[in-house]
Amino acid sequence: MKKWIYFLPLILLFFYQKDKIKVDPNQQKPAVKIVDTIKKDTLKIEKLEMYHKGAHASYYANRFNGRRTASGIKFNNNGMTCAHRKLPFGTKLKVTSVKTKKSVYVTVTDRGPFSKTKHIDLTRKAFMMIAPNAYGGHIEVDLEIVKK
Repeated sequence: MKKWIYFLPLILLFFYQKDKIKVDPNQQKPAVKIVDTIKKDTLKIEKLEMYHKGAHASYYANRFNGRRTASGIKFNNNGMTCAHRKLPFGTKLKVTSVKTKKSVYVTVTDRGPFSKTKHIDLTRKAFMMIAPNAYGGHIEVDLEIVKK
């Protein structure tokens, strides 16, 4: 007898919903809705300011994973961040490879690189997205600041 107590709310719900559900065989099926999958953020018009043409970019070593950056954020080599010597933290950059013409958007979260020949350090993920296939080391990039 106790088992019916658990099923009673479900049975009552079914009977209340039964009156609302009416199937009409002559009714046409609703048209298929096409949902736009483009995010609203990508529709914003970008204002870009050229910062540096032909800059040399490299990427972080895996040993820095989990360490704190200069801005205090925990570093993740699979993120979309970078290190720059002078730009303020939080600056959004569009980094475009000169050779492949591919680009990524990164945020400045760290200071560096501390080599005179390099201008920007990208995370490994960002670097590999714009570098030629199976390429390591450094590449030549154009840096543009994304204005709001």
